[in-house]
Amino acid sequence: MKTVREVSHFTGVTVRTLHHYDAIGLLKPTKVTEAGYRLYDEKALKRLQNILLFKELDFSLAEIKRFLDTPNFDHSKVLLQQIQLLKLKRARLDSIISHAEKLQEQGVNFMDFSTFNNLEFNKYKEEAKERWGNTEAYKEYEKKGSNGGSGGIDAFMDIFREFGEIKELSPLSSEAQVLVNKLQTFITDNYYTCTPEILQGLGQMYIADERFKENIDKAGGEGTALFVSKAILKED
Repeated sequence: MKTVREVSHFTGVTVRTLHHYDAIGLLKPTKVTEAGYRLYDEKALKRLQNILLFKELDFSLAEIKRFLDTPNFDHSKVLLQQIQLLKLKRARLDSIISHAEKLQEQGVNFMDFSTFNNLEFNKYKEEAKERWGNTEAYKEYEKKGSNGGSGGIDAFMDIFREFGEIKELSPLSSEAQVLVNKLQTFITDNYYTCTPEILQGLGQMYIADERFKENIDKAGGEGTALFVSKAILKED
């Protein structure tokens, strides 16, 4: 077993980041001592290694959590795909470096935009994401349509606007809890069956993932994402 500080020193991941991973359920410690010290075993370190590989490929923390929590997650097959993606990323970076060197040699008037084409990497990444996210919820999401089913993304964001209008109230207020139920129902009707467990995960993700937080705050005003998270997690 390694302490959080030992893991930080061993991996280069900051203690603060490890605490954050624990808070959002991405990397839970194997054991927490009576004194409150987090301890990590070999299995936890292997999960951390996978997290870091996925991060190098620019996946969000929410996506990484979904991949790793998939019941049929095959580490060996995923590693082969990760290697392929890393090679594609390296090849593209080498191409961009070469392009920059040509600019240096031939002057700023030299132009060739083909080196910035990222279609191959993005295509392979999307295909891999579909395979890694092969959960029942993801299958249902694919079936209903990633555009938000019949409800549409505007209707989805309208719920967050409603949250924004009452964010001065307590997250435990009846008004907030009615909106939590409305959000859960909307997700179930238009995306996938939003179980209480999935809803709890979303509550954490809405503040952990910067893209979600930014979009929710944009819809309901600053602080809306935090308010929604607290309402879902029933925290005052």
